[in-house]
Order: sequence, then C-alpha cells, then structure tokens
Amino acid sequence: MLSIELRRLRFHAFHGVFPEERILGNEYEADLSVSFIPAALPVYQLGDTMDYTSLYEMVKRRMAIPTPLLETIATEISDEIRLQYPQVTGIRISIRKLYPPVNSFEGTVGVSFEWNKPLA
Repeated sequence: MLSIELRRLRFHAFHGVFPEERILGNEYEADLSVSFIPAALPVYQLGDTMDYTSLYEMVKRRMAIPTPLLETIATEISDEIRLQYPQVTGIRISIRKLYPPVNSFEGTVGVSFEWNKPLA
C-alpha cells in the first residue's frame, strides 16, 4: 500500500457559523493523506499511482464553497476522493481554522476525519 500526502495546504475561505466569518473569511490549513493499492509495483509512471495535483484541486474547489461546518467539508472531500479513485483504501483529512473568532484564544481549531475501506 502507498500513501500520497499533501501537507499544510493554505487557503483563505469564508467558512463558519457566524455572519462575520462569511464576510471577512479566515485562514485555513489542511492536511490530506490518501492510501491506495498502486496499479503496479514498483511505480514507474503516473498512471500506476495517484495524481497529487488532482487531489489538491479537489480540496481547493471544496474549500472555495462557504460552509458553516468544517466537518461537512472534510467528509465531502473524502466522498469525492472515493468516487474518483476506487483504488483508495484509506483517507485522513484535517482542516484547521488558524484564527478562530474566540476572545483571548491562542491556537487553532479544527477537525479530522478518517475513512478506511472495510475489509472484505
């Protein structure tokens, strides 16, 4: 099994439950790990693996759609990856809001979602 990993992807987006979040936006960071069974080993060509630029574009497109909950975004990205790549055996995605609108709060908030293909 192989994994393609995209780390510290940065986006300015307009997610959140508060009206000001939808107006001002916030900075977000995402990590994505996708495990799969390659078409051939060793892997010598792109057709035998997964294209990380395609995975990045999926995350980028979904991050551009304002949504109240990060949980929704994480699970929908996972669903899209599974539909596009049937060879996927596992997905882990984390999304962090870098500047949450909480008084006197230092740090980030976020969600993580993990999906693993059931064993047959």
